[in-house]
Amino acid sequence: MRHVVGVGDMKLSSNAGDIVVTHALGSCVGIAIHDPTVQLGGILHFMLPRSSVNPGKAWSKPYLFADTGIPSFFKEAFRQGATKKGLDVRLAGGAQILDDRDFFAVGKRNQTIARKLFWKNNVTVNAEHLGGHIARTLYLEIGTGRTWVVVQGQEIEL
Repeated sequence: MRHVVGVGDMKLSSNAGDIVVTHALGSCVGIAIHDPTVQLGGILHFMLPRSSVNPGKAWSKPYLFADTGIPSFFKEAFRQGATKKGLDVRLAGGAQILDDRDFFAVGKRNQTIARKLFWKNNVTVNAEHLGGHIARTLYLEIGTGRTWVVVQGQEIEL
């Protein structure tokens, strides 16, 4: 089964035949996690770095923001049996798509906050495909942990 993750959402699966995918990672960042020991994995697709820009929205849609979405995503994975020690973490997105002058720098800010949260919580990022000026699609195959991005029709292993 294919699980599609929308903007500001996440999906986890422990079904070996499943593929989790998120499309249109421009300035947004996708985080793919996989724990091979318990065969659990999933993807989070967050759009903005800080929930303080809209606390009401953060309460109703915590996965929209890095500072609320990343902790919630990991807590749910741990609740379902994943362990920090066994987790493979991969990132994609964080591009500069719409603003040539990079005035708001949303993509860079999204990358920075994700890295900061991982650093503070001793989480190692195993691979990433971040930045630039292109949108990406991120895939995770639950049974194998295989993670890849599709960029302008080209498949790139992470």
